[in-house]
Amino acid sequence: MNLRDYLDEQGVRYQLWHHPTTYTSQDLAAAAHVPGERVIKPVVVDADGQFVMCALPACYRIDLDELRNSLHADKVRIVDEQTLGRLFPDIELGAEPPIGRLFGIPTVMDDTLAADSSDDAPVTFQAGTHEEAVTMSLGDYRRIAQPDIAHFGRHM
Repeated sequence: MNLRDYLDEQGVRYQLWHHPTTYTSQDLAAAAHVPGERVIKPVVVDADGQFVMCALPACYRIDLDELRNSLHADKVRIVDEQTLGRLFPDIELGAEPPIGRLFGIPTVMDDTLAADSSDDAPVTFQAGTHEEAVTMSLGDYRRIAQPDIAHFGRHM
């Protein structure tokens, strides 16, 4: 199922929009004219052999030690591009939507996304290509992604 079909099936109000090509979440924030805290960046990790979609603000990076502790894992590593290509064959590399459920993997969201704004606050993320993005409320994102909440992000 593609992202648009999934969002429609879930009854989410969203805006799908086209933008100049962006390859980083910070560039997407600039294209959307929003702060990096409002753009959700996905990072896929392997935690003791299980893939996990991590969702954090564009202007943050993952603290792997904090993430390992939060996931109660022995080993956590960021997956390589070859693995991403296998996990998301219909998605442009680096443009994955931060909704693990769409791909059959769990999502964990950094607590700064939840702490810094209300459920009505808009969030933006790539929609599977480097030229399309989705904007929706944080509350709708949380409803459809059903993420666990953990502390693992560090401001860059």
